[in-house]
Amino acid sequence: MSHTQGIRQVRKQKTRQALLDAALLLLEEQSLSGLGLREVTRAAGVAPTAFYRHFRDPADLGVALVEQALDSLHGTIGAILTATDGDEERIDRTVRAMAEYVRAYPAHVRFIARERHGGVRPVREAIAAQLRRFSEEVASALAAEPVSAGWSPDDLRMLADVYVDQTVMTASAFLDAAEHRPETERHPETEHAPEGEHPPETAAEAERRVVSAARHRLRLIALGRRHWLN
Repeated sequence: MSHTQGIRQVRKQKTRQALLDAALLLLEEQSLSGLGLREVTRAAGVAPTAFYRHFRDPADLGVALVEQALDSLHGTIGAILTATDGDEERIDRTVRAMAEYVRAYPAHVRFIARERHGGVRPVREAIAAQLRRFSEEVASALAAEPVSAGWSPDDLRMLADVYVDQTVMTASAFLDAAEHRPETERHPETEHAPEGEHPPETAAEAERRVVSAARHRLRLIALGRRHWLN
């Protein structure tokens, strides 16, 4: 590749990323089905014709956002499954990883949570395909563990699906907790709770509640797994 071609390729990649970033920002307040091409290009600071050099349509851009949002998680989940020793350590690392992921990529998590059952079919299918891939990777890792002896492939896949669904639900719950605003923040005039009522939950308390609930659910999954063949 010549120097000129290299520069052109870098510029092309920057424009593509600018379109993705602009779309992700706009999608914080709306669904992909309502997102306009010109709205995205205006926010990215490029001409509308530039969009088609990178994406066929907004749905194609949405699929790219799915890949960007979830690709990095495969290695994280795989490391948790293969490098942990015992259920409690796996539970701790899973919950911690989801909390860290949401703190790092809140807009991506919000996009996946909203569009998983949204109105843009290619994006729904892309999310479903990524989650199936997660389930396959989890099932493969679980199959290698002694506690899985005697399990059928179908049952292992079912367990993996439960694990993945719980992980997605935990990420969404962490996002809700991070965006939690007590009633006193929304309406300062109600700074003190009425007599006899509990004060409103803070964001930190909301996150601790999510951690506790996630740990309990994952512990229940682990317990059920150990007694599935009884």
